Amino acid sequence: MKAGFVIPKADARQTMELARLAEQSGWDGIFVWEPVWGVDAWVSLAAAAVVTAKIHLGTLLSPASRMRPWKLASESATLDNLSGGRVILSVGLGAADTGFHAFGEETDMRVRAELMDECLAIVRGLWQGQPFHFEGKHYQVKPTEFHLPASPVNGIVPVWVVGLWPNNKSMSRTQSCQGVLPSVRNPDGSWRKLELADVQAIREYAGEHGNPEQDIIVEAGYGDDSAPDKDAWRAAGATWYIDSMWEAQDEPDVYDRVVERLSRGP
Repeated sequence: MKAGFVIPKADARQTMELARLAEQSGWDGIFVWEPVWGVDAWVSLAAAAVVTAKIHLGTLLSPASRMRPWKLASESATLDNLSGGRVILSVGLGAADTGFHAFGEETDMRVRAELMDECLAIVRGLWQGQPFHFEGKHYQVKPTEFHLPASPVNGIVPVWVVGLWPNNKSMSRTQSCQGVLPSVRNPDGSWRKLELADVQAIREYAGEHGNPEQDIIVEAGYGDDSAPDKDAWRAAGATWYIDSMWEAQDEPDVYDRVVERLSRGP
């Protein structure tokens, strides 16, 4: 099972230094989140790419519903080529309370899901090269030959998508992607923590739908003593374990705390 870390807060230069430290300390991936307004994720990851050689670089996550698909395709393909094929694109609806209202972004969940689905379809299509044509409810794309970028190194950037377990509509979306970031709701609609049994069931679901090698990503807050250990997650079928320190995001010593955590290795 691979080990990753999502940086709770850093500027581009700090992300570069943290990525270098993470690689030296044995981590498999370093991730940044993509805000509506704030430090640009792709600039930060590009800085990280030029000082590292093997660590995976990704977003966790990119709210695809508010992004121009062609720009997202350009950014991810450009970074993938710069890094030699080390990019992971994580997508989801995103949290509407992180600036969606302030900047007039779409907040209706159903519309956001439609936008995300069309965005992913366009991104994948553009990665495959021209001619590409798309007619959707929200986006229309015609073939172009104008200054085409190189395709991703391996033809596609691995895409991880949030999947609401056991919602069939949400989970069916995940089967066109290389990884699933599971979230879980109780029958009454309330949220609960991901459990080992959920991961086992998701692994079975992926196998039944022809995607047995799909990555299943578990994210756990640092210091969460109630979470099962990594060996248990691995045995259940998880392939990535992501450490996060969201609770430190607004602390004045957040950078120093992240340095300390990364230095100790996964």
